[in-house]
Order: sequence, then structure tokens, then C-alpha cells
Amino acid sequence: MIRRLALGALLGALTVLPAVAQPAWPDRPIRLVVPFGAGGPSDIVARILVPKLSATLGQPVIVDNRAGAGGVTGVDVIARSNPDGYVFGMGSAGALAISPGLDRGTPYNPLTDLAPLTLGVLVPEPLVVPVATGFQTIQELIAAAKARPGALNFGSTGSGSMPHLAAEQLRAAAGIDIVHISYRSGGALSTAILTNEVQMGFADLPVLLGHIRGGTMRALAVGTAERLSWIPDVPTMREVGLPAVDASNWHGFVAPARTPEPILVALHAALAGALNDPQVRRQLDGQGAIPGGNSRAEFGAFMRRELEKWGEVIRANNIRAE
Repeated sequence: MIRRLALGALLGALTVLPAVAQPAWPDRPIRLVVPFGAGGPSDIVARILVPKLSATLGQPVIVDNRAGAGGVTGVDVIARSNPDGYVFGMGSAGALAISPGLDRGTPYNPLTDLAPLTLGVLVPEPLVVPVATGFQTIQELIAAAKARPGALNFGSTGSGSMPHLAAEQLRAAAGIDIVHISYRSGGALSTAILTNEVQMGFADLPVLLGHIRGGTMRALAVGTAERLSWIPDVPTMREVGLPAVDASNWHGFVAPARTPEPILVALHAALAGALNDPQVRRQLDGQGAIPGGNSRAEFGAFMRRELEKWGEVIRANNIRAE
């Protein structure tokens, strides 16, 4: 277990300068910035991990909720923090891969102002329809949209949100004309789908799972590489011939750029250990989330791919932030 990292000794191994006494890290509580409010999905994930992180690092890890601007405010706090190992945090797909490509941009560059640690969780985005539509398959939905261009609506949680961009991927891949209607929250979007105000929509699996299992919504496909254990009968987009529809929400851990390498190694080890703990994985599974825990290099490459992918969708559809 990682208790205290003798930072001076580790840095000494990387330099030819004479060794000098350095304070041990960590020697005080560590702040974990969550860029959304208490009780939300990312906050729940953070609080599931905190006991394991605190035990491994030997200091309390304290959740600091910094909500605002779709997660951008909190990520900016991380980027601007002193790179001494006492602040790290979570970033969402929106704040790390989508908002930087929108017209309003972000005050930070996710590739240069942040140090990637690991993917925290992947949150699938099923495509659902109201049961009242009668659509049993995605092929039936596409056929109806092609038969009546502009007649079917899709809902999202805002212009430039993951549900919006996922539907734009579907529009392009299927060659259909569907109308975007924006809502302020996942709950409002769910209500619109339930009442057939919109005839389709993508959203985070935890928001939709109860409705799918309850039979009031029908899931037609998922954008993940494999089928999901929660809804195993629902095919992937690749299986239905739409591999370009590749949309999942996600939350990953980052630290300020220029955080010393030994501290990044220790933070990654603590996070990966927590995310691979069987009890933690069961808890995350209960939240409809797929645990991460990949390497720093893998997560950095993933962030870059996501930035490029969603940037292309934004540019191709001239999407502007609300």
C-alpha cells in the first residue's frame, strides 16, 4: 500500500543534483475536486472511491464540489491549482472533450494544462424511444424517419451535450432528417420521452435504466463496443450496422500539469487500485457505470481521441453552446 511517498528520494533518483531533504508526501489532506453538485453521478462515484483512496494514501481525501458551466468551472479549478499533489479531480466528457470544441471554448487546454491520471468510469448512452411509438428496432425507427423527413423529434440535455452529439452521429450515419429539441436536465428529457413529446433520445444509462426495465421506454441500441450486462438483449450500434455512432459519457481523473512525476505515479496507483477493488466495482455497477483504471498514457490517448471525435461532430453540424 502507498502510505507516504518520500518525494525527495524519488526525485533524487531522477537527477544528478545532490540529494536534499524534502518533506514527505502527502503530509496533509488531499482535495478531490468534483465539478458537479453533491449527490450527482460524478459526486457519487467520487465518494465511492474516497475511502479506498484515503486508506491507500494515508491522508484524508476530501471531496470539493465546484459546480458550474457543465463541469468547466471545476476543471478550471484543477488546472489553476498549485501542482504539489494536494489537488486533483474529476473531469467529464463534456468538460474535457466537448466544451473545448464549442464556440465558448474553455479557459484551459485539456491536453497541456492537465495531467491525465486514469479513466474513472464509462457511462453508456442507450438510444431509447417511447413505447408508444411502437418501434421495436432501430431499423424501424430509421425507416420511419426516412419516410417522413423532419417529422420525428429527438431530445437532448442541451446544445452541445453528449445526448445531442450522439444523435447528430446517428443522423449522419443513418442519413435521416430529425429535429432537435433541447431540455435543461436529464429528468426533463426523460419526461419528454415518456410522454412521446420526442420520439427518441440518448441519455446516461442510470437515468434511463428504471424506465427501460419498467417497460415505459424501449432501448434500441447502445454505442459501446460490447453489449451491456444491464440490458443484454439490446444490440450495439456496430451490430445494427452503425459503427460510426460511438457515444458514451465518461468521467476521468486529472491533476494540474507540472505535478511532479512521482506524485502522478502514486495518485494513479491509488486510483487504479480503488477502481479495481471488487467492492468498489460492485458499487459502480449498481450506478450503471463501467469502472476504468487504465494507464495514464492510455487515458491521455483516449482524451485526445475524444477531443478529435467530438470536435469533428461540432464543426460538421455548426453546433453552438447554449
